[in-house]
Amino acid sequence: MVQRISSGSTFERTIGYSRAVIDGDMVYVSGTTGYDYSTMTLPADAATQARNALATIALVLSEAGGNLHDVLRVHYFLADRADWPAIMPVLGEVFGEVQPAATLLITGLMEEAMKIEIEVTARLGASRP
Repeated sequence: MVQRISSGSTFERTIGYSRAVIDGDMVYVSGTTGYDYSTMTLPADAATQARNALATIALVLSEAGGNLHDVLRVHYFLADRADWPAIMPVLGEVFGEVQPAATLLITGLMEEAMKIEIEVTARLGASRP
């Protein structure tokens, strides 16, 4: 049975998607930007946006019964390659030990103020021996 998780973002209702979809032990987390969804504010700096996106993803994975160590694949969408040096250490802090398969694309995002969007695929229990 498929389960859907919402983070409460107005984007989810407006556009018509789930923050994550769980199918068996697989968790597919939608592209997540750097918004603080509790206040619907977007910080100006790229590193804080990356931290916010990863915190949202961690919360969703926790709700699904997993954690960031269960991430198998990550896609990074970066609006400006000049932000990469600021974002790279944040990603290393979170995924340095996990080392998921990863792809980075430089692309436009939905709003000009958005600096990064992160999408992950996880398998619940992948971090367990």
